[in-house]
Amino acid sequence: MQRQGVPALLAQLLGVVSAGLLAWVVPQLSRDVWLLAIAQGIAAALASRALSQPAWWWPMHLLFLPAVLVASTLHLPSELYLAVFILLMLVFWGTVKGDVPLFLSSPAVVEAVAEIVDDERARRFADLGAGVGSVAVPLAKHFPLLAVEAWESAPLPWAVTAFRSRSLPNLAVHRRSFWECNLAGHDVVFAFLSPAPMPELAEKVRREMRVGTLFVSSSFAVPGWAPETELEIEDRRETVLYCYRIKENMT
Repeated sequence: MQRQGVPALLAQLLGVVSAGLLAWVVPQLSRDVWLLAIAQGIAAALASRALSQPAWWWPMHLLFLPAVLVASTLHLPSELYLAVFILLMLVFWGTVKGDVPLFLSSPAVVEAVAEIVDDERARRFADLGAGVGSVAVPLAKHFPLLAVEAWESAPLPWAVTAFRSRSLPNLAVHRRSFWECNLAGHDVVFAFLSPAPMPELAEKVRREMRVGTLFVSSSFAVPGWAPETELEIEDRRETVLYCYRIKENMT
């Protein structure tokens, strides 16, 4: 997958250049730093879209410089900015590396996934991009004989999941990218990611999962694949679980 650090920096630089050109064409704008910041944000967001960054980057680019200006008016200690930066890096490490942001599954989704695991009589379950363990931990508690593996690369969510699983011998928490795991031994694989990695993940699923096993994607369908079932969840997001039965010669 494309790493997002370089495109993000390039989008911000293009935003700065665009705002500078606008101030040169319309000199009156140079007297209003807020208008320039807004112009830079709009240009950076458009550049991000042109660079094919995932959609969640657009509002980040749009609000980045205005947020910096707002923070500068608060006269907060410099140590606080460093602490916030470190915290954000620990939580959203995967986003910077090109994976996905932190999404939390609702209790209703957990109940639906538990029913799927029960119906499939699954013995091994994998949660790709497990976050803080909102699916993996309750499943491991509910099914003590189910071997659950949770994969999470962001340090802080991984630490939370590892702490929550300390009394669950059937839950293994890996601080590694889910791209490094092997799906061959799992009966049910669950993912709540984003549209960006789905084509590449579909290829990994097709290549590694056994025929007859089940891949469940929360909220984001696999392009070009017809799900065996679509489960509509009654939660705040109106989540849809796309369930794909692995078959021979899947495309």
